[in-house]
Amino acid sequence: MTIEANPSDPLTRLGWDEDWNRRWTVFHAGFRTSPSASSRAFSPAGTPGAAHPAANSGADTEPHLLPARVVRVHRGACDVQTPLGPQRVEVPAGTLVPEPTTGDWVGLSLDEPDGARPVGVLPRRTVLARASVTGRSAEHVLAANVDTVVVAIGAESRTTNGRVERFLALAWNSGAHPVVALTKCDLVPADDLERVVARVRADAVGVEVVPVRQDDAATVAQLRNHLRGTVVLLGSSGAGKSTLANLLLGEDRFAVGAVRSGDGKGRHTTVTRELRPVPGGGEPLVLVDTPGLRSLGVSDLGDALDRTFADVEEIAVDCRFSDCSHTSEPGCAVLAAIDAGVFDRHRLENLRKLEREQAWFASRTDARLAADRRREWKKIAKANRDRYT
Repeated sequence: MTIEANPSDPLTRLGWDEDWNRRWTVFHAGFRTSPSASSRAFSPAGTPGAAHPAANSGADTEPHLLPARVVRVHRGACDVQTPLGPQRVEVPAGTLVPEPTTGDWVGLSLDEPDGARPVGVLPRRTVLARASVTGRSAEHVLAANVDTVVVAIGAESRTTNGRVERFLALAWNSGAHPVVALTKCDLVPADDLERVVARVRADAVGVEVVPVRQDDAATVAQLRNHLRGTVVLLGSSGAGKSTLANLLLGEDRFAVGAVRSGDGKGRHTTVTRELRPVPGGGEPLVLVDTPGLRSLGVSDLGDALDRTFADVEEIAVDCRFSDCSHTSEPGCAVLAAIDAGVFDRHRLENLRKLEREQAWFASRTDARLAADRRREWKKIAKANRDRYT
């Protein structure tokens, strides 16, 4: 069973293309039903069409499945868009692995006695996730099958150094392409705006930075030219994500709120992640607005850290020692570059901070690393006791 991409089809407007058509063909071929609903089973990829063990009598029947994209997730349910229109379906906790999230494509079974129900999640292209805010080593998935991550940074905000790099590392790690939208530029004097743009571009190495004004449609159009496929808006509370989403959609779809005057922080106006098609011609564009992130933990970044700090890593290869820590070693090319003004020292400090978080995250998931870290802390504690006794 194939679902051809059709510009007028609701799934095409939500990102359905030939690649998803191929993935659906494999998914559908691996899903077989027996005459009894209780003998339903999904065969792993690589064994398409394998019969369920319970189907020992009678011929298998063709399953009635439809592809659907998850638009919004609720507790125990989710809103999906199908070729037949939108629908809310139940998803009891623990019934699907992975659990569907906004942006996922799922197979919707029409053979259930209690109505349509998701029976599987198609393999994801990309996953945007952050470390759990509870301090556990688990990740919290923000969105799936993302093509572009727009990092929204308020031009007038008091964003601390390191926030831009942290968001970009998360974006690179997802497998999507990041773009920085410098929002609220109409609230900043021209001279100050030039300094803000220069600072953000120095932190967003290799990433397009687009200043956006709410009163200038041309700046919104410029941003849109850098967007492809499924687009997720990412940023702190009060960064102007919902306003930016409304500008891209051409309607006041998402609620917006003012920031606190004392510290420039915003309230959580957006409380759920919602997927919406962006009107207009050309390639289909889909937008996901996300709640503001006040705490942004990062987990296993891998090569994403190198891409975020590409300027530092490029210079580090010229250090005299291959294991240079860039602190006080002779012949350190990184320290020489800082002294020469090639990049600011805070870039190196932010890199070190993220590296420490990576080591901590690894120790939470690796028993040997955790034991090593405990021994190191015991040594530090003993040294402090000896110092004051």
